Amino acid sequence: MRIGIIGTGAIGGIIAKKMAEAGHIVKINNSGDLTRLNKVAEELGVTAASQKDVVKDVDVIILSVPTSAISTLPENLLAEVPEDVIIVDTSNYYPFRDEDIEEIKNGKVESIWVSEQLGRPVIKAFNNLLAETLANGGKNPGEDHRIAMAIAGDNVEAKKVIAGLVNDVGFDVVDSGSLSESWRHQPGTPAYCTELDIQDLKNALKDGVKEDAPLIRDKAVAELMALSDYPSHPDVVKFNRELFNKNPHTK
Repeated sequence: MRIGIIGTGAIGGIIAKKMAEAGHIVKINNSGDLTRLNKVAEELGVTAASQKDVVKDVDVIILSVPTSAISTLPENLLAEVPEDVIIVDTSNYYPFRDEDIEEIKNGKVESIWVSEQLGRPVIKAFNNLLAETLANGGKNPGEDHRIAMAIAGDNVEAKKVIAGLVNDVGFDVVDSGSLSESWRHQPGTPAYCTELDIQDLKNALKDGVKEDAPLIRDKAVAELMALSDYPSHPDVVKFNRELFNKNPHTK
């Protein structure tokens, strides 16, 4: 497939590299200057593109920028993008990093807010796994203990396409429902960055409590930032699991 990716941070860069390795045609854009963008593209094995060209002649557009950056994208960015092009939102809202977004703080589902800013439907994906998990946790289909990723959206066929891309980079997929249900795999929920297989992820998605998620998210951030040394990847996964008594891996 032809994929355009905006944002090459911890998540966007890994997605770009993995998609290219899986045989997809990938072009990227980020907020850096052209020299830096070309260097990043070379490192990832993809093509650099201007913001206008990164969304041109593609099948899928992946937005991998902080939530607060969504509203800074050009208003006409998607004006000439055909309606059948799938747009993926990978963002997670963190108040300590993002500006205050009152609608989200008041309970609006994050990806619904993103969709409204873009004026286009989106699929929520690639947001509930840590960067290290995306980079090194993938396995071939059918392997034991294959980690699952949650995806949400209102277009069933579009979700099938994105599920195929997720499989290409080494993960099973659980459909979490409509875009309005995507809060179930946002920060502060049992499905967020806890490295679960299909059945355990299905259970975790059911166990999420929307009203509790922001409080758990902020508590977790505060506790992690208070540590003298940031924990290793396995310790972060363990920490996230232990936020929830129902997590099957919490012992």
